[in-house]
Order: sequence, then structure tokens, then C-alpha cells
Amino acid sequence: MSSVSIQQLGVRMGAANILEALDLSVHEGEFLVLLGPSGCGKSTLLHSIAGLIDVDAGSIHIGGQDVTWADPKDRSIGMVFQSYALYPTMNVERNMSFGLRVAGLPKQEISRRVERASKMLQLDQLLSRKPSQLSGGQRQRVAIGRALVREAQVFLFDEPLSNLDAKLRTELRRELKQLHRELGATMIYVTHDQVEAMTLASRVAVMRGGHIQQIGAPGEVYAKPANMFVAGFLGSPTMNFIRGRLGEVSRTGVRFHAGAFEATLPHEVFVNRPPLNAEVVLGVRPEHITLMPASEASPGAQVTLVEPMGSHQVVWLDMQGQRIAASINLPEPPELGSSTGVVMDLTRACAFNPATQERL
Repeated sequence: MSSVSIQQLGVRMGAANILEALDLSVHEGEFLVLLGPSGCGKSTLLHSIAGLIDVDAGSIHIGGQDVTWADPKDRSIGMVFQSYALYPTMNVERNMSFGLRVAGLPKQEISRRVERASKMLQLDQLLSRKPSQLSGGQRQRVAIGRALVREAQVFLFDEPLSNLDAKLRTELRRELKQLHRELGATMIYVTHDQVEAMTLASRVAVMRGGHIQQIGAPGEVYAKPANMFVAGFLGSPTMNFIRGRLGEVSRTGVRFHAGAFEATLPHEVFVNRPPLNAEVVLGVRPEHITLMPASEASPGAQVTLVEPMGSHQVVWLDMQGQRIAASINLPEPPELGSSTGVVMDLTRACAFNPATQERL
């Protein structure tokens, strides 16, 4: 396993800057997930590391070696793509070993590597089957196995689970995490699925417009987002944003006013000392909102929609003109059109500058 260091990376396609002055360090043995919406540059970054795209500026180092202009075959990487890209006329064993045979490895070494990878991926009973005889999940395992047999320093995954149904995605997600634990290898994984990012990653790098917005442990990025984009991209439903103004400061906190809604924000909500009387956007996760009888809690809100989610319900509310969501678990969810009280856990809230969208 090796570290990956990217410095001031720039990639242009035509007149468009896809990546610009991007820096990233991936530690040895970690599982880094590049997360972001379509078009944010995450796949371009992965393909640059793999050598599939020429860069216009900056450098890429793998294991301390400058590979910026090295051929993909010389970078000691194993890559898994979104499509399986298996050879239909070859069985599983031949698909997994094809690259090794082309490289001229001894037959005994090829057999050892294929046997090891197939056992890890539970493919050892399927080695004689053709791709047409496999399920989607099994085909993707073969594609992963084809990368594993290279025994590379770094493994790259470009949305490998996006073509699978929800059940298969969950199963393979679990297997990938277990595989990382067994191998201890450095892995870089691209996805737009926040569930994959949160469950797989040692660290998550959230990207937007060719730039990394925030990088950190999944729990840290979720609980302490650097800006409104990160806060809104992570979480389902997304974080509630309530626009208001800061008021007087007291020993217990800073007063927040949003129309008829008022609350005291604890000092620990703010990263830095907040400006007095400034406009602010308060961010509260749906799971940090509790519903109470309207007579027992203020502010009041009206239920506009209830989404049953099996283990819980998502209740959409009109809170004095503010549209917010609450994630709750009640035997009987509130009725549409009914009034309810809203209690927010403001110790876990975030405050943002509405102009810069950065966290205050």
C-alpha cells in the first residue's frame, strides 16, 4: 500500500477548467471517498490519478514517486469502473487473470493471485462460469477481482455500485468495507451516493465545481459542515436552513430572530465569535427536531406532508412561513393539517453566513 499526493492539479477540457489548483493527500491504507454531484470533477480527478487523463498543471505522486506523466501500467494501480467491462467469451478465471497473462507472469503466480482474490470475493465456486451466467453483483465482484489480482499499491473505484439495485448495493458495500479491512490497501472511491460515502470512508472529500469543499471523517463532515453546500449535500432529508438575524449576546448564548421564531443559540454553535446584529442562516438536521403537543412547545407549526420511511417518518412542516423537515419515530404520526409544537436541539445546530455560505 502507498500514499497518494496531489499538488496544484489542473485539468482543462476545451475552454473549461474541470480541476484547478487542487491539493489532496491520501494516507497509506485509508479508504478515501470522493463525494459530490455529477459534474463536480470527482471522476476526472480519479482518472487523472490513474493516468487516463493528461493533466495541464500540478503533480501526482504515488508511494513517493512522481507518476504525473507515467503510463497507467506503470503506476501500480488497480481500477474498477462503473461498467463491468468483462470479456463475454472468457470465464471468470480467464477474465481475472487476463491482465496478468498479458504481462507475462508465471502460471503458478497467476493461479496464486486468482485463488486468493476469488476466495476473498466468494467467487471460488464460479471460476468456470461465463459472465452471462452471473448476476450483476457477481459480475461486479469479478471486475473487482480483476483489479485485486494486480496486487497494486492503490485501488481506484469509479462508482462501481451505481448499476446495481438497492439490495445488491448494500451487500457489495458491506463486502467492500470488509475487503478493505482484510487487505489494508489504499483505496480511492468515487460516488455521488452519500450513504456509500458515509458507510465506506475513512475520510470523505466533498467536491463541488472542481474544488474540494471539505475533507474529514464522515461523522465530522456530517456534524460540522464547512459551508452550506456540504451541509445541504449530506443528509436525507437535507439540513433545514432558517434565515434570520442575530441579536443580543448573553452568558447562555446569542439570540436568534426569524420572524415570530426566536431562540437562543449556544455559544458552541459558532466556530468564531459571531458579528452582532448580522444576518445568519441557522442549520438544523431533521433528526434534531422533536415534535410536541402544540400547547407544550413553541414555536408552533402545521403538518403539510408525512413520508413513512419504515423505521421512521419524515414530517414536513410549515413553521411560520419556514418550510422544515423533522425525522421522527412515533407509533402514530401527526395528521395532515394538524398543529404541532417544534423543539430543536440547538446544541447540534450550525450557523452560516448567508453571503459567503461559510460556517460562522
